[in-house]
Amino acid sequence: MRTSTRRAWFLALAGLIVPFGGFAQDEIASEVSHGVTLFGSLKYPSDFRRFDYVNPEAPKGGRIRISRIGTYDSFNPYIVQGTPEIWADLLYDTLLVDAYDEPASMYGLLAESVEMPEDYSWVIYTLREEARFSDGAPVTAEDIVFSLDLLREKGAPIYGFYYQNVVSAEALDERRVRFTFDEVGNRELPFITGQLPALPQHYWEGTDEAGDPRDFSRSSLVPPVGTGPYRIGRFEPGRFVEYVRRDDYWAKDLPVKVGYHNFAVIRVDFYRDSDVALQAFFSDEYDIRIENIARNWATAYDRPPVRSGAIKLEGMPYVLPIAAQVYTLNLRREKFSDRRVREALSLAFNYEWINENIFYGQYTRVKSYWHNSDLASSGLPSAAEIEVLEPYRDQLPEEVFTTEFEPPVSDGTETNRNNLFRALQLLQEAGWRLRNGVLVDAAGEPFTIEFLIATQSSERVLQPYLRDLEKIGIQGSIRLVDAAQYTERVQNGDFDVFSYVHSNSLSPGNEQRDYWGSAAADEPGSRNYGGVRNPVVDALIERIVFAPSREALVTATHALDRVLLWNHYSIPAWTAPVDRYAYWDRFGRPASFPPEFHPGATRYSGATDLWWSREAE
Repeated sequence: MRTSTRRAWFLALAGLIVPFGGFAQDEIASEVSHGVTLFGSLKYPSDFRRFDYVNPEAPKGGRIRISRIGTYDSFNPYIVQGTPEIWADLLYDTLLVDAYDEPASMYGLLAESVEMPEDYSWVIYTLREEARFSDGAPVTAEDIVFSLDLLREKGAPIYGFYYQNVVSAEALDERRVRFTFDEVGNRELPFITGQLPALPQHYWEGTDEAGDPRDFSRSSLVPPVGTGPYRIGRFEPGRFVEYVRRDDYWAKDLPVKVGYHNFAVIRVDFYRDSDVALQAFFSDEYDIRIENIARNWATAYDRPPVRSGAIKLEGMPYVLPIAAQVYTLNLRREKFSDRRVREALSLAFNYEWINENIFYGQYTRVKSYWHNSDLASSGLPSAAEIEVLEPYRDQLPEEVFTTEFEPPVSDGTETNRNNLFRALQLLQEAGWRLRNGVLVDAAGEPFTIEFLIATQSSERVLQPYLRDLEKIGIQGSIRLVDAAQYTERVQNGDFDVFSYVHSNSLSPGNEQRDYWGSAAADEPGSRNYGGVRNPVVDALIERIVFAPSREALVTATHALDRVLLWNHYSIPAWTAPVDRYAYWDRFGRPASFPPEFHPGATRYSGATDLWWSREAE
């Protein structure tokens, strides 16, 4: 029944209407719309022609070349096996697509409309009649049902956690698919089902050229059948891959795609070493790079093409939560089980000296998992936060309630004397003892710690840290492995410590189960890399998922942030206030390019989606 007003529809999406538990599905009012939003109302009306930030006259043609560090051996980005070339959105369309100039709104791509009730208990998508796979087959409701089942059964663990509350997916007819949820009040479930890609049932249930059944769970370099604007062109595993724009792309004239996908070819070149990649950039082997090494940004770009203006340097500021780099501790290791030990390791990390002497003062310290947003906890907990946390007081560090979290601050000297003294005190309180300069447990076994890395540039940061750990008796080492082995070891929990860039959105929800939930702790391929198992964390995640309003969401996220920080599950490292871009000046880009709203607009996808080649003008 479609009896609710449009205002009620928007308020429901924003979480401002308390869910109507206790009613049968058919008694719940619903509304059909051309998109969904988690905050307020949609910016664009149902008859919009294009997004404001695109250039509808952008010329088509030319190419853009980017680089990656590492390698690849698969074109399947949805499974654990293999090291995929990960640009899924070039090959696969989803039911809904993001707007770059809204923080949490999506509009119909494969779906022409979306319908859901005020209690978020189900959602119905109506597919566009013209939606097609790259082999010409129509995209049907059965394909969408198949996609969900395939990802949950054979995809990476994140899909099982992400869609765990979808109890059924039903093709109502050829173009209408209904997802039913096992709970009401989870405002994100209708939103995240819109992110589901369409995978072709006829292809994956068919046979390969040898007559063998295709196996989705196995990595493959066979170019896939997709729905997206590009197809795989030339490629050489581990060296390069080219994405070629499809002239027959079914959605190229839709309002959500006007001004997008202007390059005829997007080429990705792979390098094993970041220094080699930098030299290749100056040799014009590729066009654009995001500089992740502070030393390079400070010292390596005083080159003739930069001085002449042929290469442009630009820092694009963040306004969303900043991706925060931390050192993730493997809590499955007994030596990291005591919170005092984890705090001691944080005290031993001399960030102030490292930032000044290695990073040229370019970074800021990570103080939250939602750094740079209203979701970051700060100061002492509010009354609303205390109300959330109070039932768990006996299970939480007292500091959660009494002390603002601040990472340890050193005096900026290389000795880091005071922090190391306090770190040794904590280690001794946890049962470790110094014996002939070596920290040992009650059985006399030394405290060892291995840092897993995939690039040599990480060593210059870790070497000073290892020297400080040695001062308190900890025997540290660095293990450099190739990209494939690194990925495998991280996914399987085979590490002591590794560096992880933790990203979050302005609308945390179901994905937090995969980041921190106990059920994901020992699931290979989940993003709970540290193996956090904490019933309080689990409970707070559920409060986030079922938050009935934006205010309640912020409060629950603050509470979770405090619990994670004060348990010292990771060693806070650093973050950059800007993305550092270097690019050859041969491209045009929209005058109203909006990097401040959507993270995709500040990374490579902003360039590959919206820029264009001047050669094509």
